[in-house]
Amino acid sequence: MDNLRTKIEEQLTELTAACRARGLKVTPQRLEIFRDLLESEGHPSVEEIYERIHTRMPTVSLDTVYRTLATLNEAGVISRVAVLDDHSRFEVNPERHHHFICLRCKRVEDFYWPAFDGLALPKNVAGLGKVESPHVEVRGICAACLRAENNNNERN
Repeated sequence: MDNLRTKIEEQLTELTAACRARGLKVTPQRLEIFRDLLESEGHPSVEEIYERIHTRMPTVSLDTVYRTLATLNEAGVISRVAVLDDHSRFEVNPERHHHFICLRCKRVEDFYWPAFDGLALPKNVAGLGKVESPHVEVRGICAACLRAENNNNERN
């Protein structure tokens, strides 16, 4: 637990430096929203983050969470993950990785694929524009949803 707390504090220090380097104010709301992302399992939506933050900071608004996440995303400190519903999800994982998105529960899981990362892009992609972040998005049914489906089928 102390290692996790130390790592979170180090990342908050890095956030502070990144904000100052970009001329952004380091506000308690930004720090708390970033901390929430660091402590989150998975890829929370704006609404999920707001619900948790609001219990600790009752004066924070949903609009503040939206604007803060947009600002941190534009600054390259966090990443926005598009999923199948209308809710954006966010993450702080800076390592090169890819996403598995469950078509049922909309859960997003990170996975690593070094073999893909080492591939050269197809030549026709160069004509499309400048690629900044090649990644794979795999969509399917997660193991938890499959288990639930199998349990329901066994009961029927």
